Amino acid sequence: MSAEDLEKYEAEMELQLYREYRDVVGIFKYVVETDRRFYLCNQVDVKARTETGEVFFEVSMTDAWVWDMYRPARFAKNVKVLTFKDVNVEELAQADLELPKT
Repeated sequence: MSAEDLEKYEAEMELQLYREYRDVVGIFKYVVETDRRFYLCNQVDVKARTETGEVFFEVSMTDAWVWDMYRPARFAKNVKVLTFKDVNVEELAQADLELPKT
């Protein structure tokens, strides 16, 4: 497989992932961004933890969808993420869920 073939494959996978996101975003309440992944979920809990002087975040999500084109199954009933980096949680407003018509 050439580098060009690989780029074409990855571009197609990214487009398929965006289309899936567009189809499912309306069934979720929250957007969660970590340093490694982007999630949609219906319930989220973020707790700051301290261990040996280091602060990290424990993020628990229920009914989640994971933006990851290499995962064969992007839906997960429960997800737990531990990270030392920033975590961004946003509640989606109903107007945010409506994608522009093309």
